[in-house]
Amino acid sequence: MTGSAILAREIMTQNLITLSPDLDVFEAIELLLRRRISGAPVVESNGSYLGVFSESSCMRFIVNAAYDAMPDAGLMPFVDGDAPTIEPDTDVLTIVQTFLNQGTRRLPVLDAGRLVGQVSRRDVMRTVVELTRDKKCGHAELLYLSALQESRERVAGRLG
Repeated sequence: MTGSAILAREIMTQNLITLSPDLDVFEAIELLLRRRISGAPVVESNGSYLGVFSESSCMRFIVNAAYDAMPDAGLMPFVDGDAPTIEPDTDVLTIVQTFLNQGTRRLPVLDAGRLVGQVSRRDVMRTVVELTRDKKCGHAELLYLSALQESRERVAGRLG
């Protein structure tokens, strides 16, 4: 843990469901439905990040299919290659602000262009709840993330 900031590397999920760019859209949709997820990163076999295929991507596919007699069922035309991403050292306040500004549910974590994890809104919420469990104070004080970070440092100091 670095300083008092909570970093993406500390809260990200590393065991991800990813999609291959070789899939067709129907295979990708079936996977999202089967795994009950709203989207997944698309990566090449070497781990290079290409973008995100999400429920929004599925909606674009449906609209495209409605207007095209021979719709393209390849995955890549519907992958959002401009979806926001973060780096492992991105602090939690920047992550939260990105969620608010971008309206996304997940932020792929990239290290030199390679997917190393993902932070979801739930990962942030889980982290805040875990930090508050050890805190002996009223809920009003918990609204201050700096108080949570100080609490985290005290807990880390006792454990380390």
